Amino acid sequence: MLMVEDEAGLVTALRVALQREGYAVDAAGTLGDARAKLTVTDYDIVLLDVNLPDGDGFELAGELRSTGEPGGSGGPGPRILMLTARGQLRDRVRGLDLGADDYLVKPFALVELTARMRALTRRSGEAASSVLVDGPIVVDTARQLARRGDRELALTLKEFGVLRYLLGRVGYVVSAEELLEHVWDENADPFTQTVRVTVGTLRRKLSVADEEPAIETVVGRGYRLRELTEDGTGDSSTLGAPAAPVRAVGTAGAAGAAS
Repeated sequence: MLMVEDEAGLVTALRVALQREGYAVDAAGTLGDARAKLTVTDYDIVLLDVNLPDGDGFELAGELRSTGEPGGSGGPGPRILMLTARGQLRDRVRGLDLGADDYLVKPFALVELTARMRALTRRSGEAASSVLVDGPIVVDTARQLARRGDRELALTLKEFGVLRYLLGRVGYVVSAEELLEHVWDENADPFTQTVRVTVGTLRRKLSVADEEPAIETVVGRGYRLRELTEDGTGDSSTLGAPAAPVRAVGTAGAAGAAS
């Protein structure tokens, strides 16, 4: 997700709170910085202040809703939650009319913000796919639960995020850079081994004796979650080739984690 806010103290506090909820958080202090980030990264959610040094957030909200991204074309764009001290009725109506999905007036309680974030996630593009399945591996993004067969998996937030991301791309190779972009935030050091270490621990937690690892390392390219049958074995007819889309189960009322 992208937070567009110029108050440094608030950015720090919100980043910590949202990361605890499992969100990867990027931040922009101006409209120009936000536009630059939005042109290179697909965000699920944008937290948008109105009063910014180089303009107001209403302008960006209108751009996002009309084009999907500033200066772009097509696509519904991210969910927009406006955070602002401008709480008069006309401001709230303007923000919602321009395409904001929600409007929260400062000051606000963090618990209310995170509740609204969960509600936005339920309405996001992932909402109908809250339960992701690859053979015996099941991830419930609404309840932040994962299991393999009858065994519940004790995953860290980052392990959960990696597994969720790979489940949306079963059979495809996903690079370490792609995982870093979608599961971590912009402050992650691209030269660290954090992705390799996280994938390694996740692979061990998913492992079953005498079976091939669920996550393959494709040397020089990245990682691939194998398409598994119900008994946990790989489908040899699809290994090494793009798999059919992962089976998703859920209703529009279920939530998923966002980036």
